[in-house]
Amino acid sequence: MKAFEYVCAPAAGLHARAAAMIAAACVAMPSVVTIACNGKEAIGTDVLKINELAAKKGDTLKISVEGGDEDAAVAKMKEILAEIDATKDTNHDVLRIAFFGVKDYDKVYFDALASGKGEGSYNVEISYIEPRLTIETAYLAEGFNAICIFVNDEAPAEVLDELNKYGVKLILLRCAGFNNVDLDVAKKYGMTVLRVPAYSPYAVAEHAMAILQAANRHLHNAYNKVRANNYALNGLLGFDLHNKVAGIVTTGKIGQCMARICKGYGMTVLAWDKFPNKALEEEGLLTYVEKEELFAKADLISIHGPLIMGEGGTYHIIDDKAISLMKDNVMLVNTARGGMVDTEALFKALKAGKFQAVALDVYEGENANVYTDHSFDVDFDDVTARLTAFPQVIVTSHQAFFTREALQAIATETLDNARNFMQGLPYGVHEVK
Repeated sequence: MKAFEYVCAPAAGLHARAAAMIAAACVAMPSVVTIACNGKEAIGTDVLKINELAAKKGDTLKISVEGGDEDAAVAKMKEILAEIDATKDTNHDVLRIAFFGVKDYDKVYFDALASGKGEGSYNVEISYIEPRLTIETAYLAEGFNAICIFVNDEAPAEVLDELNKYGVKLILLRCAGFNNVDLDVAKKYGMTVLRVPAYSPYAVAEHAMAILQAANRHLHNAYNKVRANNYALNGLLGFDLHNKVAGIVTTGKIGQCMARICKGYGMTVLAWDKFPNKALEEEGLLTYVEKEELFAKADLISIHGPLIMGEGGTYHIIDDKAISLMKDNVMLVNTARGGMVDTEALFKALKAGKFQAVALDVYEGENANVYTDHSFDVDFDDVTARLTAFPQVIVTSHQAFFTREALQAIATETLDNARNFMQGLPYGVHEVK
């Protein structure tokens, strides 16, 4: 174990933004960082606990590091603390943000991080709006400088027309996808669109494998059978993943995580990406092939990346033609965007018995269902009801991202984007053009 002390220098103490910077650094470390101050102790990865230390200017923080690569962890912590001490703002104005489609779990981290004002803080004022953004709710943005939306909010041309009337100049996406925003119209109005490109690739990839294996081994059916006192194994037959071929569609951060998980299962990994990352081939993780070869050879196909419309894009990358190339008893998992799979083509293939397992966290037509309770509604034409009628299909509620680490990262990066907007700082990969 290694340890050092730090005397809190910022006038506002160890404010919320400083806590977020520390937590973001600690999440990426193999070491465990512990911070002690004022008789309290916090794990470095937990922004809420760091906030609760309530460290004031002049307080001494005792920081200990234990685990893998301790020297590098200590050096990184000292670098972050020096950056916190050196922060100087050029603009102390407060940005008023209307958050649409908010649930209680969204508020936990945003409330904590938005609490401080002044030098080095995020300097935001958040108003939570429960309904999602649509043409009917756009008027609720009146009086705000910015809006913050999620995957099932709608920002087409007519909504942006309304937002422009109210003077909205910043659209914060608390997600990676941006297909729900008309970027051409946003550009016309001079609106800046910022996203969170990679809040937790591990969360999404781990969920992809979890639901894929649940569908493959029929865990949802087994659970219901046992609850009905039925212990027969009929209908529960699955496949080993060991020595099978995994096909990864796009190899961004999430695709890479999924490739490593598949490799850990003892699978051969093939991948397709319009812009191959040759370093992944050089390390022996995967082999890039054309889409058609991937579809033909893979036993498991995992879809990642953004939904890109138009020729050469990813819209309906899984369609009738793609499915026709696949093996019988192939397994398919989609944790990216629903529009990447042609749902009608999928229905036809399911009826024909093409798939061993289909695991969907996203699907076309999900927007009306996502994050809402329809327990007492009956709609037998609903796409979800049609999908879940097949015993080899598992559908989850667009929850692949939903871990504590991911929610913390979403809040941190979203408010970093807001702060960069106010301070005139570069946006980097967070800007959507």
